[in-house]
Amino acid sequence: MDSPHLTTSRRSFLGQVSWGAAALALASRGGAQSGPAPRKLGIALIGLGGYSQGQLGPGLRVTQQCKLAGVVTGSREKGLQWAKDFGFPEKNVYSYDNMSRMADNPEIDIAYVVTPNSLHPEHTIAAAWAGKHVICEKPMANSVADCDAMLTACRVAGVKLSIGYRLHFEPHHQEMMRLARDPATGPFTRMNGGLAFPIRRRVWRVEKKMAGGGPLMDIGIYCVQAACMVAGIGSAGNAPIAITAREHRKTRPEFFIDVEEGIDWTMEFANGAKAEFTTSYETGIDRFRAEGANGWIEMAPAFGYGGFKVTTNQGPLNLPVPQSHQTFQMDDFAVCVRDNLATRVPGEMGRRDMMIIETIYKSAAAGGKRLEVTV
Repeated sequence: MDSPHLTTSRRSFLGQVSWGAAALALASRGGAQSGPAPRKLGIALIGLGGYSQGQLGPGLRVTQQCKLAGVVTGSREKGLQWAKDFGFPEKNVYSYDNMSRMADNPEIDIAYVVTPNSLHPEHTIAAAWAGKHVICEKPMANSVADCDAMLTACRVAGVKLSIGYRLHFEPHHQEMMRLARDPATGPFTRMNGGLAFPIRRRVWRVEKKMAGGGPLMDIGIYCVQAACMVAGIGSAGNAPIAITAREHRKTRPEFFIDVEEGIDWTMEFANGAKAEFTTSYETGIDRFRAEGANGWIEMAPAFGYGGFKVTTNQGPLNLPVPQSHQTFQMDDFAVCVRDNLATRVPGEMGRRDMMIIETIYKSAAAGGKRLEVTV
């Protein structure tokens, strides 16, 4: 066994090589060649809320394969300020009522849907009919039926659909997936963890009509994703075969009127792997652990925008942290669009996760009955 010092140094070096290789791979996917650089594809943000302001906007300032070319917003004043700040023409500011006019705008190639969950189908389908490729923020929709409608619209329109699963582009999670598939450390057959934070004021995330559910839809989906990352390979595969779930007793039923305050669930996979998670809007949790006969990995924090602390059976994992997960996510999709490549986070993956979430809710409603998952 390596000494802790050697292990840490080796891990740090391998992490730098791995992240450098990821950047080179993106350049390769972008058709790196001599001559003039390819045109940056234009992205329009549909929705200018906190995520666009705090993450996507800053991420688009440093993208290499795409740029912000327009916005769709309910506030023209806000849209005009974005146009000024990012240097795109005022004609590329759309409202939700006239976003179909993007069909006549060749400066916009991709629409990124960042509105509340219940609006994802409407805005994804509208963008697809406007001939724009689509990134839809997670969760993909509030139901599997809505996911199917979105997939159908994009297929008929001949556009690509990707889901905003940024952690597939984050180096610690990429290394976690590699370790799970490396016979020296994987497979990982036991997983546990959770993601939770307290909510004290009314927001759309605690209204079922808008959010489709409570913390499971908003942040529990990260745990679902992590388990599927570790459990197998493939966009629509590596789904659990069965779910058992129980909702927490509500301590504030007057606040969490029609959504869960918290929920625990267990995911069973075909290879015998099992994952146990919790999510809540009442406490604070941010961790994930996966282990097997040959090794383990633990993250705490595990799912945020940075500040990951990761340890493995071989020592700490010290990887360079990218300036923005979303930058790599959006650049990768731009390359997929330009070069007609498959995205690693397709709409089918979002549908899979919605099927898992629906089964979790059904199991909890049935008092913790074990239910099979049909993807």
